Amino acid sequence: MDRIYDLAIVGGGVNGCGIARDAAGRGNTVFLCEMNDLASGTSSWSTKLVHGGLRYLEYYEFRLVREALIEREILWQIAPHIIRPLRFVLPHHAGLRPAWLLRLGLFLYDHIGGRNLLPPTRSVDLVHDEVGKPLIANRYTKGFEYSDCFVDDARLVVLTARDAADRGAEIRTRARAVEIRQADGIWQVTVEDAWSGSRNTIRARALVNAGGPWVENVLALGAGVNARAKVRLVQGSHIVVRKLYAHDRAYMFQNSDGRIIFVIPYQDDFTLIGTTDRDYDGDPAEVKASTEEIQYLCASASEYLAKPVRPEDVVWTYSGVRPLYDDGASEAKAATRDYVFELDTPGGAPLLSIYGGKITTYRRLAEEALERLSPYLRSAKAREGWTGKAPLPGGDMDVSAVAALTVELTRKYAFLSRAHANRLAHAYGTRAGKWLGAAKTMSDLGQSFGATLTESEVRYLMANEWACTAEDVVWRRSKLGLLMSAGEITVLDEWMAARRTSGERSLREAGGRA
Repeated sequence: MDRIYDLAIVGGGVNGCGIARDAAGRGNTVFLCEMNDLASGTSSWSTKLVHGGLRYLEYYEFRLVREALIEREILWQIAPHIIRPLRFVLPHHAGLRPAWLLRLGLFLYDHIGGRNLLPPTRSVDLVHDEVGKPLIANRYTKGFEYSDCFVDDARLVVLTARDAADRGAEIRTRARAVEIRQADGIWQVTVEDAWSGSRNTIRARALVNAGGPWVENVLALGAGVNARAKVRLVQGSHIVVRKLYAHDRAYMFQNSDGRIIFVIPYQDDFTLIGTTDRDYDGDPAEVKASTEEIQYLCASASEYLAKPVRPEDVVWTYSGVRPLYDDGASEAKAATRDYVFELDTPGGAPLLSIYGGKITTYRRLAEEALERLSPYLRSAKAREGWTGKAPLPGGDMDVSAVAALTVELTRKYAFLSRAHANRLAHAYGTRAGKWLGAAKTMSDLGQSFGATLTESEVRYLMANEWACTAEDVVWRRSKLGLLMSAGEITVLDEWMAARRTSGERSLREAGGRA
């Protein structure tokens, strides 16, 4: 209780971690608590895109689209290992949006957002071009191909948190905020450890509520604030099937209900299809892809693809709840994806609550949040804009250098297969060597858990990326859960539990010092 942080943040999703990184980099002392794992809520259940949001132009969200398009290339340049360019094919569907409207939208998309590195839109003859081959013959004859980017969303969050910690922030996972109080103009946040049940209270001059779907629950912990804004919970579900086609492009398909879905090459051997949009009123932690949503996604993809997608083809589903700002839109698909701040100063200390937002704009959201809090923070103006220039951990290379890094890893570590080296290059970038070390053989990396996952990698994730369970490793730090058996995942979980328990015991015996 002696220390007073400049800023405390509740919530370890992309927005909370983004604010922690920016604030720490400006010289503020920062504390962040997350009740589960980093990115375990909305931030790891996205469509994995860093994009402007082409369809938002229909709702006249020009400011949001422009900001997102500008951010697209900034994020690619600071994290080229986890973000990569992706070309999207948009077939023209007779009876839906006319071709001239698609062309106009894509012209705006190309020109309102400072596109410098990504290639422009082109028209596509779907009868003769290879991208037309997976589609139903003679139904779709023309279309457009445009640029956006793919992102490993959960790793984006973890690496942002890692950079914040490297700059002095304290990041505490499995630590739920259970009470928020204010005394003498200082926030007091009581945090409960999920493993031990022990509680401690930290103090901070300013508080950010980045609770995502739980933003209103955080306010109910005793902050003394009655929220004026409302959160609208919208469920988005995705399905993953075996690879549907050979080429490397993604598709954007229009549906007759006015919605769109994406079909995206995923993890080399799979295809990702999503997303749905429907209002949700349950516990965000319990959200699951429904049978109806799975059938909807299969039917929507099968409207275009020559080989139909059936529910029995689905190898994995995931679902998340987007905490959108409730702007009163009648349909979930029309609700704004823009972000809204609510700043309250009950008793004099500032509390900033965040509603909405999307992964692509998280860095700008963090800058704007610190701008709002600048009267209350000592170092808010220092190094403004730095997060768009400093690479995330492992990202200190040119945007075109990931392939060369893969080659370098296979040269230095000859025992790695090309696929293994490629996975490590895309996950860790220039930091892959930190845990590969002086290894000469696979056995030097310790126990093998399956699907190229080794003891050395898991130890690194536990020590440096806050991984505590097998789920953290195989579904968030990676997607190796798609390749590992249930038995292999259980062995990993038991191995990690034993190391975690012994680590906690050592920490207690050392008097709580890290």
